[in-house]
Amino acid sequence: MISVQVKELTKSFGEVTAIDNISFDVNKGELFGFIGPDGAGKTTLFRILVTLLIQDKGTAFMEGHDVVKDYKKIRNMVGYMPGKFSLYQDLSVEENLNFFATIFGTSLEENYDLIKDIYHQIEPFKKRLAGKLSGGMKQKLALSCAMIHKPEVLILDEPTTGVDAVSRKEFWEMLSKLKENNITIIVSTPYMDEASLCDKVALIQKGKILSIDKPSNIMKSFPKPLLAIKANNMYNLLYDMAEYKNTHTVYPFGEYLHYTPLEKTFDIKDIESYLASKGHINIIIEKIEANIEDCFMELMKKN
Repeated sequence: MISVQVKELTKSFGEVTAIDNISFDVNKGELFGFIGPDGAGKTTLFRILVTLLIQDKGTAFMEGHDVVKDYKKIRNMVGYMPGKFSLYQDLSVEENLNFFATIFGTSLEENYDLIKDIYHQIEPFKKRLAGKLSGGMKQKLALSCAMIHKPEVLILDEPTTGVDAVSRKEFWEMLSKLKENNITIIVSTPYMDEASLCDKVALIQKGKILSIDKPSNIMKSFPKPLLAIKANNMYNLLYDMAEYKNTHTVYPFGEYLHYTPLEKTFDIKDIESYLASKGHINIIIEKIEANIEDCFMELMKKN
């Protein structure tokens, strides 16, 4: 069953097109990720879905309700966690939760079972002011407040930005548990490694969706051979590989360069000889499988 349906959605701000004629469906109970850099259009899209912005063209439906005509119904069935921490920093953890529960006509006690796996981690600090919490604890409080009214759809805008690696891991574990309640979850992130944790992902750039599929299918569809290359001088290596006769793309990835040839046939020994002629030593060249970031970079170049 389709939970969220978007058709030919467009939104512009003056001459800037933030969302450019995008369409997608999200199934009930699915964990759907939007992966893309800052400025890709993720926040604008989410604000339209939660009825905070009105699109210029196209339609969007949440659980069968139009985001413009039925905005009051949607606001009662959607949980939204914006990218910036937006709870009341001069209220305590407990006071924030009680406030949001009251707004939706419920109570912390009534829906405690739904948020207990998240809330129990910050409950020992329930009297602490929200503004005094760490990044990871603010994240858990914001998610608890977004869940307190038992939403059918949960929309999270870059929830792991700015928190440590441990908190990021814990957060995605919490999302996996929330899926067991058949809640549809739409989450955006600039971190490519988080894509593999979603059931399905949409790669988005400059308001356009480049690809939508399961993460494994996107990686399998990478169209070219991929090499990881390393040498003693990585700065010069990047420059020299960009000048190589058979280079399609070359990008820095950690301690290696990821390289794709123009042609599917290539000769590693020829690459080694070329680099040696440029004065490189300790050359390492390995064939590797593409990850989501490789696919994203390839799609960006193609588009």
